[in-house]
Amino acid sequence: MDIAISGSSGLIGRALASALARDGHRVVRLVRPATEDAGGDTVAWDPRNGTIDRPGLEGVDAIVNLAGAGVGAGRWNAERKRELFRSRVRGTQLLARTLPTLQAPPEVFVNGSAVGYYGHRGDRELTESDGPGSGYLAEVATAWEEAAAPAREAGIRTVLLRSAHVLAPHGGFLPYLLMPFRFGLGARLGGGRQWFPWITLEDEVDAIRFALEERSVRGPVNAAAPEPVTNRDFTTTLARVLRRPAPWWAPAPVLRALVGAERADQVLLSSAKVVPGTLLRSGFTFTDPQLEPALRRLLGRVSEPVPSPVG
Repeated sequence: MDIAISGSSGLIGRALASALARDGHRVVRLVRPATEDAGGDTVAWDPRNGTIDRPGLEGVDAIVNLAGAGVGAGRWNAERKRELFRSRVRGTQLLARTLPTLQAPPEVFVNGSAVGYYGHRGDRELTESDGPGSGYLAEVATAWEEAAAPAREAGIRTVLLRSAHVLAPHGGFLPYLLMPFRFGLGARLGGGRQWFPWITLEDEVDAIRFALEERSVRGPVNAAAPEPVTNRDFTTTLARVLRRPAPWWAPAPVLRALVGAERADQVLLSSAKVVPGTLLRSGFTFTDPQLEPALRRLLGRVSEPVPSPVG
C-alpha cells in the first residue's frame, strides 16, 4: 500500500512510518513547506493557510493523520489553547475536504483523536458508544472528529483513533515520571483513584496498522490497553518495577499551582475508565495488555524471582 502520514516526526508517527516501511509499504510524509528534508517521499501541505499538494496525494491508498501540537507542553494560556485546537482541526478539515476531490480517493482515512473525548467520567466504564464529556479536551476531541466528516460522507472508510496515554521509554508521558521515581520521589496524583487509560507505543502502532488493514473497522476506536488502572495502581506498579519507594502524594492544589488548574484537572486528575471495545471485538491482539509486564519490557526490568520452597 501507499500510505500518507501527517505528524510523521512525532513519537507515534516516527514509529508508525518505520513499521509500515518494514512491512513493505510505501510511506509518504506530509510536511510543511519550512520543514527540513524528511527523507523519502513527501507531500507539501500547510494547514494554517489551507494549502496542500493535491497531485501528490493521487494514488495514495490510505491516509493517517497524526498532526497536532503536544497537549503536555507548556501552560494552557489562551494562545496555547487556540494552537492545540487549530493544529488538530485545521489539518483534519484540509485532508477531509481534499480527499473526496481526488480522482482516486484513498480507501481509508485514519484520523487521530484522544480519550480526552470522554472528559471526567469517574468509575464508569467507557466504550466507543459513549458520547463526549465536558471540558476543554472533550471539546477539542469532538471538533477534531467532526472535522473528518467530509471524508466519511464521501464514502471513505474513516477511523477515529481515540488514543490513551502512550507509554514509551524515549518519549510521551513515561519519561516525565521516571526521574522523580528514580530518586525515590514517585507520588500518586491527587487522590489516586482516577482511572488512567494507557497503551504502549507498540500496541498504538499495531492498532493503526490493524485499522488500515481490517475493513470492518470504522468510526471511533479506543486505542487503550484492555486492563485500565487507577493512578494509584500505576504509581505503585511503576515503583515496584523500578524498585524504588513511592510513599508520596501530590495534592490536587499543588498540581494546579504547578501546571495550571485547567491542565491539572483535565490531564492529571481526570478519570476515564476507557476500554477498547471495537479492537477486541474485531480480533485485535494486544502485545501489552497488562501494565506491569509492559513496564518491565519497556524499561528492561526483569520480573522478580520466585522464592524457592524451603524444606
